[in-house]
Amino acid sequence: MTNTAKETKAQRVERLKRSKNPWEGLEEIRRFAREGFDSIPPEWIGTYFRWWGVYTQGDGAGVTGGQGGEGRALQCFMVRIRIPNGLLSSDQLRTIAELTRRYAHGIADITVRQNIQLHWVTIEALPDVLEALARVGLNTMSACGDVTRNVTGCPVAGVDADAICDASPLAVEASRMLAGNNDFYNLPRKFKISITGCRVWCPYPEINDIGLTAITRVIRGIPEVGFSLRVAGGLSTEPYLGERLNAFVRWHQVLPAIKGIAELFRDSDVLREHRERARLKFLFLRHGWTAESFLDELQRRIGFQFDAAVPESPPADVYRDHVGIHPQMQPGYCYVGAAVLRGRITAEQMHAAADLADRFASGELRATNMQNLLIVNVPRLNADDLAKELDAIGLRVGGSAFWRGTIACSGTEFCKLAITETKSFARWLVEELEERLPGFDQHLKLHVTGCPNSCGQHWIADIGIDGKKMKVDGRLVDAYYFCLGGALGLHQATARPVGYRCLATEVPDAIERLLRQYLTARQPDQNLRQFFARHTDTQLREFLAGEPVEAVTRDLPPVSARGTLAQLAGGDGD
Repeated sequence: MTNTAKETKAQRVERLKRSKNPWEGLEEIRRFAREGFDSIPPEWIGTYFRWWGVYTQGDGAGVTGGQGGEGRALQCFMVRIRIPNGLLSSDQLRTIAELTRRYAHGIADITVRQNIQLHWVTIEALPDVLEALARVGLNTMSACGDVTRNVTGCPVAGVDADAICDASPLAVEASRMLAGNNDFYNLPRKFKISITGCRVWCPYPEINDIGLTAITRVIRGIPEVGFSLRVAGGLSTEPYLGERLNAFVRWHQVLPAIKGIAELFRDSDVLREHRERARLKFLFLRHGWTAESFLDELQRRIGFQFDAAVPESPPADVYRDHVGIHPQMQPGYCYVGAAVLRGRITAEQMHAAADLADRFASGELRATNMQNLLIVNVPRLNADDLAKELDAIGLRVGGSAFWRGTIACSGTEFCKLAITETKSFARWLVEELEERLPGFDQHLKLHVTGCPNSCGQHWIADIGIDGKKMKVDGRLVDAYYFCLGGALGLHQATARPVGYRCLATEVPDAIERLLRQYLTARQPDQNLRQFFARHTDTQLREFLAGEPVEAVTRDLPPVSARGTLAQLAGGDGD
């Protein structure tokens, strides 16, 4: 009897990956550009382009405008530029700005992995974009797909006056080792690495597949800098904070350790069976792995033993955004960090920032995973004037807690998997909260994500709102579900789903009520995380709603025979 079982999504993707290394397909991309969009085969549209940081742009309706868990696509692309450790020169930023002006309708987004993402790029323009980036030492390879994504690090590496070490060379070398390497083009799913030498762990090692954080040990009176190692962190629909292994990773062991973990992930056939359960964290969540068994397997693969871990000091409740004017380790110099609201930046702003970096500093900039932009190596005498110039172009060096703390994913404006619009909504939300609560000065992380995949990282926010739909007068409209109290570092915890959902238009009212309750009823020196932790979900719902309300589930009833919107997960977020 012939086996007629339908090929699953995972089986199809695995078959396509086995048949072609997309990084070897540059000439095909050039041919598509000559012959037009209709010449592109489905396997490139749905799979191979992603290895080049390229994927089709949604039509603005998001997932609800399509079928099978994905919205309708336009004949143009989002293009994600890989920027290891967020390190940028003024010439590189000018090139991105010019490409944005010419091919991307004048707007770009700084992402939560220190990338810059363009939109509206046509297939005809794509080779020009790739070649222009290559001329200034940038590329898009490995910014998406089942590969090692952009390797993140502390954006003030090398200048941070309080850093343990400058780990950016390791981040750059790890990127070179894995991105574009044919041995690692076919991983089960995306693979994320963070390496930092700072004390505040600003690139969020806790939510990466590999998180390396600098630490110092003393042996016979001699200090040695090495790294703590966390593995299997990740968010999406099942958040999991990384497991710390019992390992002190010496400087020269970092790259072998990363390579060994990448090989372990690559060779885990069990993770290739389901696209929705293909991340490294599922070895722990589904397959019984522990920190001890993982370390044993890693050491077997790399052929040496790590020394035992030493005690570490995770950062307490601190902002990790680097906004403002801060002294550098180099005497007489500082860095200036500007908050880019929801990461949206224009070509004109990028051109201006590049010019300012040359005028007032050494021409070096950094992108951050809080979607911000920094200029480093600024002579102290220039810092105030630079800050005024940045403010004048809409990149605030100061700003309210709401302006600084708001993160937003791409949303339905561009993403085929999104449920709600996020970028314009986030700007409106910030403007509303600034007007309603002008004196609010507490550190606040307010994360807006347009679908359950958590590209906006709502699970690690003080206030995380997760895009939903609600039916009003017979039609589906944008709504948000609230998760409260997320934190990383010393008090790490994923945000609590508290059972409250409201229309997008009602979100400012809900947050205003919640924060006014905090300001009125908080204990001395109590921050938001502590305030949320000492109240029940029932109480928090009442604060949000202004009255007692019953809990609601995070997801709506099924919108089709294919399942709920939340079940249609598994996106290619940053």
